[in-house]
Amino acid sequence: MTQCTLCPRKCRVNRSETTGFCGMGNTPKLARAALHFWEEPCIAGTKGSGALFFSGCTLRCCYCQNHSLSHQGHGKEISVERLAEIFQSLYEQGAHNLNFVTATPFVPQILKALEIYKPPIPIVWNSSGYEAMDTLKMLEGVVDVYLPDMKHVSSRLSALCAKAPDYFEVAAAALKEMCRQTGPAVYDENGIMQKGTLIRHLILPGCTQDSMQVLNFIAESLPKGTPVALMRQYTPQPFCTVKGLDRPITDAEYSRVLSHYEALGLSGYTQEKSSSDSAFTPAFDFTGL
Repeated sequence: MTQCTLCPRKCRVNRSETTGFCGMGNTPKLARAALHFWEEPCIAGTKGSGALFFSGCTLRCCYCQNHSLSHQGHGKEISVERLAEIFQSLYEQGAHNLNFVTATPFVPQILKALEIYKPPIPIVWNSSGYEAMDTLKMLEGVVDVYLPDMKHVSSRLSALCAKAPDYFEVAAAALKEMCRQTGPAVYDENGIMQKGTLIRHLILPGCTQDSMQVLNFIAESLPKGTPVALMRQYTPQPFCTVKGLDRPITDAEYSRVLSHYEALGLSGYTQEKSSSDSAFTPAFDFTGL
């Protein structure tokens, strides 16, 4: 690929010679590949999700808990062949699925690795939701479960927090495509998702009105019954300088959004207050690489 157009920014740079917005070259770069137990129950189950945390990101979320990966490019470069070996290792460890976390800059390399070795477990695409339609088409028939965020509706909020004023427009189209590809959620006898799209929304402090607009979009524009994970785990980050994002959400803020979630008839997963803790962020110490 001489001109990269994998993400909606379409930098069109030759990533064998330089980097685009994501900060990545052509060689897969990861910071961790291990069983992960802190996803939704239908993803993590009892054995863990085989999570591969990729470096780089197509967004610049000011509150990102994986800041060293998304902003600083922390990680280790590995070959496509080694990536395939990691897939096999995670499967042999008993992972319920392979869970690709913010892997958009490396779609072609991941597809090549899956040609070398594709385990007989679901492939999960764990994404910011900010995806290009052509890239999602590349993943059709490969990804079994989409696990996207729907972060913001407000263009101003998206520009301020993620440097992507077009976030909602792009993510709305992407989520519709994800739902089309996977169809309704399908679970095995143990409650592990085998097919489907599970949408995550992280409530931000002071932004409950925008959160309710996100939920309105899901209820009105996506297939009925699409599961939604309503997340109260916002954890203030020391590098975030956006005014108002220096505190966790309050009980009242969470209750307000949760009440709207329930009134819309949405279902899926909600979180306890204890989820707002940096201890739930894994160590990006090259485990499994």
